[in-house]
Formats: sequence, C-alpha cells, structure tokens
Amino acid sequence: MARLCAVVAAVLVAGVGCGYRFVARDATLPEGVHAVCAPIFLNETAEPGLETLFTRAMREQLVRVGTLGDGGKCDARLEGQVTNVGSSPTIVTEPITDEKGAVLAGPQLASYRAFAEARLRLLKDERVLAETTVAGTEDYLPGSGDVLEAEANRRAALHRLSETLMREGYERLARNW
Repeated sequence: MARLCAVVAAVLVAGVGCGYRFVARDATLPEGVHAVCAPIFLNETAEPGLETLFTRAMREQLVRVGTLGDGGKCDARLEGQVTNVGSSPTIVTEPITDEKGAVLAGPQLASYRAFAEARLRLLKDERVLAETTVAGTEDYLPGSGDVLEAEANRRAALHRLSETLMREGYERLARNW
C-alpha cells in the first residue's frame, strides 16, 4: 500500500511540474472573440439538406470548445458555404471466373468515396477576421445492392465528413491559417 501511495504521489508531482495546463481552446480565436454566432450555411450544391448538416456540425464544434453564442451576445459571426459535394466509385473488384476461364460474376463496385468542400469566414463588425476553405473525402460501402442502403451509407459518410471538415475549419479559423 505504501508503494502505491508513493507511485500516485510521484505521478501527481510529475504532472504538476511538467508545464502542462488546461486551457480553453477558444483562447486562440482572433481579436479576443469569445462568443460566435453561426447562422445557417448557404448550400451552393444540388444536394438538398447539406446546409443543415454542415451548420449542425459547426455548431456542435463551437459548443465543444465553448464559443457558441446566442443571438444578442455574439462577438463575431461565422458564415459558411457548402460549395461542392459528390461521390464516385473508388474500388472495382475483379471478375470472378471458374477453372475454365468462364466469367461467373463481372466486376462489381466495392467502395465509394464522398467528397465535400466548404468555405468559412469569421466576421466581426462585418470585417473578416479569418477565412478558409476546407475539403475532404470519406469512403463508404455501396451496400448489398439495395439503393436505399447505398444512399443511407452515403448520407452517413457525408455526416462523418461534415464533422471532420468543420473541426478542421474551426481550427484553421482559430489559428488564422
């Protein structure tokens, strides 16, 4: 028991003396911005509902870092535009043949890739503090042949992609890349 107490004490002393400290991530926003309003993004694509998906992901990010403000108490406004979205096949399987070389099953799609791009601007008193464009991809499976399953997989991939892009976008705006 004495050894356990000594180990715990050593870990605590090392942790206190190592120079690390917990700091709110919003401390990195430019010009002392502590509360950000995020109105609904613009959707410049033909894909319905992306503005809601990306706005929700950005607001969740702002909540996570403690900078989401409400209507009347915002130091700045974060505007977003979803500028591009799409998907394409990435992996096609080889045809399946028997011993004689006869084709049993032709090539099939094994994987798709969704891509998206968004533009973000952080404004204070209609002056641009920071702006960036983020883009990325997310792979998903086509499913078992059911069109609804394939579309559900695609929407899930776009959801994951929106979260990833908005996290990256916030980090870029906060550090004024």
